[in-house]
Amino acid sequence: MTDEVNECYYMIREKMEIDSVRVESSLWIDNKRYKAFLSGWYFSWTEIDKRNREKKTVSVPVSEVIAVKEGRVEIQPQKKSEDTDLDFTLFYVKRNRRCNTRGTLWSLGRTQFCCPSRDVRDQWITQVRTALKTHSPSRPHRLLVFINPFGGKKRGKQIYHSLVAPLFELAGISSHIVVTERANQARDYILKKDLTGFDGVICVGGDGMFSELLHGVIGRTQQEAGVSEHDPTVMLQPCDLQIGIIPAGSTDCVCFATVGVNDPVTSALHIVIGDSQPLDVCSVYHHSTHVRYSVSMVGYGFYGDVLAESERHRWMGPLRYDYSGCLMYLCNRNYPGLVQYLPADSHISSPRDNTRCLAGCRVCSESKERLFPHFDSSSSLYSTNLSQHSSELEGEWVTIEGRFKCVYLTCMSSSCPRSPTGLSPSAHLADGTADLILVRQTNPLGFLTYLHRHTNTQDQFDLPFVEVHRVKAVRFSLPPGEEEEEEEEEEAEREIQTSDESVLDDPNKLVNSQHKSTSQQCLTVQKERGVVKTGRKKKRGFLCGPCCTKPPSVSVWNCDGEILPHTKILCRVHGQLVRLFARGIEESAGA
Repeated sequence: MTDEVNECYYMIREKMEIDSVRVESSLWIDNKRYKAFLSGWYFSWTEIDKRNREKKTVSVPVSEVIAVKEGRVEIQPQKKSEDTDLDFTLFYVKRNRRCNTRGTLWSLGRTQFCCPSRDVRDQWITQVRTALKTHSPSRPHRLLVFINPFGGKKRGKQIYHSLVAPLFELAGISSHIVVTERANQARDYILKKDLTGFDGVICVGGDGMFSELLHGVIGRTQQEAGVSEHDPTVMLQPCDLQIGIIPAGSTDCVCFATVGVNDPVTSALHIVIGDSQPLDVCSVYHHSTHVRYSVSMVGYGFYGDVLAESERHRWMGPLRYDYSGCLMYLCNRNYPGLVQYLPADSHISSPRDNTRCLAGCRVCSESKERLFPHFDSSSSLYSTNLSQHSSELEGEWVTIEGRFKCVYLTCMSSSCPRSPTGLSPSAHLADGTADLILVRQTNPLGFLTYLHRHTNTQDQFDLPFVEVHRVKAVRFSLPPGEEEEEEEEEEAEREIQTSDESVLDDPNKLVNSQHKSTSQQCLTVQKERGVVKTGRKKKRGFLCGPCCTKPPSVSVWNCDGEILPHTKILCRVHGQLVRLFARGIEESAGA
C-alpha cells in the first residue's frame, strides 16, 4: 500500500511541475497582435482584432513542438537565420489531410513571433525548452542510421540528406550514418557492434531493410538476456532499442500500416518527437529451429509463388511484382495442406468485427497486462528481464485439411497504397495475435474477385471459399501421403548450408554471395537441383512459361519478402516484442 501511495505522490508532483511551466503575453505575427499562452501541455496563440476581440486560436501540443530558435529561422527550402533581439521561431508538427489515404500527412510547421522586449523573448524561449525537457523525456538524442542506396528507386541517400537530416539537426539529434553495401550488413552491425549511447536504430529503405534491423535488434536482445531464439515455448525478451523507418523502398508496407502514409517527412517527425508504438512479431520455426521473424505476412501458395517468380525478374524493378502476380494468377495453382491453429480469445476481438487499429487503440493498450501477467508496472517493460517459458502454446488446436489457393498469416493489416485496408483490415498491431486467412481451391473468377476486393471497401472474407481466424500460433505441414516433397525441401536446405560453407572457404564465392538475397540463394539451389533431374523431366521450351508446365506439388513460403526453404513450419506470435517510432494511424486530424 505504501508503494502505491508513493507512486501516486510522484505522479501528482510530476503533474504539478509540468503545469507550473506557464507564461503568457502579447506577441506579434506579421504585424498582427496575438495573445499567447504556454502551459505544460499546449502552446496556444489567439488573434486579437483592433477592437480587442478574440478571433482564431491555434493550439500546438508541447509534445509536438520540434524546437524553438532565437531570431527568424528557416530550414526549408534552404537554411536561413536572421538573429534579432525581439524575435523567436517556433517549429512544430503540422497536419495535412491527404485525400487518397486514410492516414494523415505531417509537415514542419513554422511560426515567427515578435516580442515586446528581449527579456520577454528570452523568457518564452526558456519556458518552451523547459516544457520540452519536462513533457517529452523520451525523445531520442543519438540515432544509428542505416541507408540502403540500392532500394526502391535508389534515392535513399538523397531522401535522407535533403528531407530527414535537416529535421534531426533542428531537433538537436546527432546521428551515425552507415551506408550499406551488402545484404544483411545492417543486421550484422547491430548484432556485433557496440551500441552504447544510441536511443534507436533507423532504416532508410523498404521492408527488406526494416527486416534486417528487426532481426538484428531482436537477436541482440535475446543474446544479452540469455534467451534461446530456437525454443518455440520460450517468452522472448521485449526489445529496448526502438526502430524507426524512413520509407524509401519498393514496398513500404510496415511504414504504411503503422503510420498511414509512406512519407519520409512524416516518419522523420514521428522519430523526432519520440513516438512509441509496440508491435507484435511472428517467429517462424522449422523442427524447433528458428528460421525468421515476420511482422507483415507469412504466405504460402499464391503469394509464395509470386515472390519466387519475381526473383527471376529483378531486372524489371518494382514492376516485377505486377508481372509475376498476373503470371501466377493465370497458372491457377492450388496446393494440399494441413493447417493447425491455436485460436485467440474471441471475446477480446475478432477479424470480422469491422474495427480498425488506430492511434490509441483500446484493444492494444489493454493487452499489455494480459500478455505480461508477471510484469511489475513500476518499471519499464522493455528494460525488465522477462525470460521465462510461456503458456501461449497451450490450448486446444484446430485442424483444417484441404487444397488451398493460398494460406497466409499477418500480424497487422498489411495495408499499402494499392490496398488501403490491407490483407486483414481489422488486425491489430500490438494485441499478441495474428490473423490466419485460408483461401480454398476455387475457380479463377472467384479468386480474381477475392484479389479485387483488396483494392476497395468490399469485405474480402465474405466469400464461400475464404475463412479467417484470429490465432496465437499456427502449424503447417503436408497431408499424409504428400510428404515426399517436404523431404526434398530438407535436402535443398542441406545443400544451401553446404553451399554456404563452401562460400566461406572460397573468397571469390564470398564476394559474389554478398549481393544475393536469401531468396535468390534458395532459387539458385532449386534450379541446380532441377538440372540434376533433367534426365527424368522434359525440358521446358524456350517460349513456354510456368503456365505451360506441370504445376509443382508444393509451393514456397513468402516471409516478409524472403523465401523460406521449408514447407513444414510453426509460427508463434510474440506480443509487443519491439517498438517503432510511430503512434499508429491517425484516422482524422485537424489542420
